[in-house]
Amino acid sequence: MAEVRVAIDVGGTFTDVVKLDPHSGELRFEKVATTPAEPTKGVLAAFTAAQAPLGEVTTFNHGSTLGLNSLLTRTGAKVAVVATAGFRDVYLLGRTDRRPMYALTYHKPEALLKRRDTFEVVERSLFDGSVVTPFDESGARSVAAEIAAGGYQAVAVAFLHSYANPAHERAMREVLHEVAPGVEVTLSHELSGEYREYERTSTAVLDAYIKPIMRTYLDALTKRLDEGGFTGRFLMSRSGGGAMTARAATRQPVNLILSGPAGGVVGAASLAKVIGIPHLITIDMGGTSLDASLVVDGEPVSHQSAEFEGLPINTTSLNIHTIGAGGGSIAWLDAAGALQVGPQSAGATPGPAAYGRGGTQPTFTDAALMLGYMGSDVPLGGSLVLDDDLAAKALQHTADQLGMSLRTLARGILRISTTKIVGAVRAITVELGRDPKDFALLAFGGGGGLVAVDVARELGIPTVVVPPGQGAFSALGMLMADVQHDYARTDVLPLASAPESSFEEAFAAMEAEANAALAQEGFGPDHRGLHRSVDLRYAGQEHAATVPYPDGDVTDSLAKSFRALHERLYGHVMDDPVEIVTLRLRAVGIVDKPAWPRHAERTEGEPPVLGERQVFARSDTGVPYQLVTRESLLVGDVIEGPAVVAEHTATTVLHAGDRLRVAEHGELVISVRAEKSEEAEEAEEAEESEKAGGNDR
Repeated sequence: MAEVRVAIDVGGTFTDVVKLDPHSGELRFEKVATTPAEPTKGVLAAFTAAQAPLGEVTTFNHGSTLGLNSLLTRTGAKVAVVATAGFRDVYLLGRTDRRPMYALTYHKPEALLKRRDTFEVVERSLFDGSVVTPFDESGARSVAAEIAAGGYQAVAVAFLHSYANPAHERAMREVLHEVAPGVEVTLSHELSGEYREYERTSTAVLDAYIKPIMRTYLDALTKRLDEGGFTGRFLMSRSGGGAMTARAATRQPVNLILSGPAGGVVGAASLAKVIGIPHLITIDMGGTSLDASLVVDGEPVSHQSAEFEGLPINTTSLNIHTIGAGGGSIAWLDAAGALQVGPQSAGATPGPAAYGRGGTQPTFTDAALMLGYMGSDVPLGGSLVLDDDLAAKALQHTADQLGMSLRTLARGILRISTTKIVGAVRAITVELGRDPKDFALLAFGGGGGLVAVDVARELGIPTVVVPPGQGAFSALGMLMADVQHDYARTDVLPLASAPESSFEEAFAAMEAEANAALAQEGFGPDHRGLHRSVDLRYAGQEHAATVPYPDGDVTDSLAKSFRALHERLYGHVMDDPVEIVTLRLRAVGIVDKPAWPRHAERTEGEPPVLGERQVFARSDTGVPYQLVTRESLLVGDVIEGPAVVAEHTATTVLHAGDRLRVAEHGELVISVRAEKSEEAEEAEEAEESEKAGGNDR
């Protein structure tokens, strides 16, 4: 019996699947429609599409937007918060800072609950873990009874300084399990062993809000997998770039909120090492959104906290910037009559008009079809034939309102989307002091290849890389992820006077917890990795920087590393004393990762050309672009633009002057023509059109 590994990434529009045969290295990429009404149906359909019988699957890696979508649509659980007496309003008050600072129309993010959903229990611990007010069990039982009678589905317990002494939170859980046994319970210290009570409470609320829906989904999916004969390891992609077991995910689903995009970044980091391009900007354009991130020196860029719509998530996450710019993003006119694109999306149901599933609103995909970037001559996903007439019909009303031709409107839609994507890339590069020209652009997702060269040209990025299986690359990246657990202990101390024994004691406690968790998940000592780090800051600063924990002279080494990092991040160092803020441990369960398969090399002949397609990138006069299929390309092939490269799950477009080379692992490496003036481009397009004869619509 064959043994295969499968990764499935459920997006807002499509569910991507990749099947790997570890013995032959063969990869198979497929794409099926997402089924929002019954999520497990789409996942099981993905196994079928990939021809992967459940009994032959040894490892199943899964990423899902189910939790994220329930947050976006505010359809999560009815949640209560239990706080320390006197601190009932911590969650609703939040912080007093404004972001963005000078936005006159700024509004605080909408909370996930009302004040009537917050409760107090008498108890109090101090920052050092000492108890000044014992836990009031009688009062806790009264609160639990109110929660049981109030129809709450989940509870977030967030007591003051529970990171230093979690005993009272654990006692509250026992009371809730006894008095309100049907209610899901989240304890803040189990998600974030750090100070900052608002951020810790927000993280617990987000976790509790999605816990019932995620538990229901994962329990149902696990049951269906078991019924189908699956006996392998079931892993979920997590926001921090690693993976977690499905069992762990039901206990801490907050780690899944940003999990979908994380798979692609992990895959990008792995590919960066293999192809020898250590610095990558990644853009992942799916059906609903676009995610931009960075790989620096072959590693994803992460941070210790993230946000969802302004609500803090105090867990380790990859630094991913998400905007509403996907293939299904809807074009619309605002109150001033100006054209806008997104963030609303046609999603999986009904999808873009060109899909022929009942959609009537104009989308990015309809515009791309109208311009010839996509075509009805190559089925999407092997079976979905796009409908030109339906796309034109969807665009017509907006074109009439603006007094434009259909193709002028379509170019406007793509131009607005490209500008938004450029802004997303600038947010993670220029705005953080990095020059995009120092990176290559890795483009994936179903729509990444459509916009990649335009985005790169505008930012001055010289090289675009399109990875193998670009349409399902996030799923492929999930196969590269190790199981990951993150632990933290806040203990604010002056670095100069902190005894090294205190570090070792704290790390030893976290490592014991980590080793127990990894052992329970089936990872032996030879398949574990424990990585220590420390958050440091200058005395008086609000935020800290994270440096690796050194061997040898701990105090001096930490101080030296911190000052070097501070200068790199902020451009200066100070003579102020340095403080320890938080000790961190990342525990890794090391999984066997697939090797990137080598692509076949062309030894004779030229890459076959499927034909020509009229493309209207600059004007309503068409320019012939050669049409090739990616499946026919071999290592060493070179394609000179203008050209359209169609593949099973995506499309890549390159324009005149761009040059594509197929590299060792099947990646497309595109040398991007430098930016020209608009007049020069128009003259060049006119000359090409005149030579070709052109045509109009």
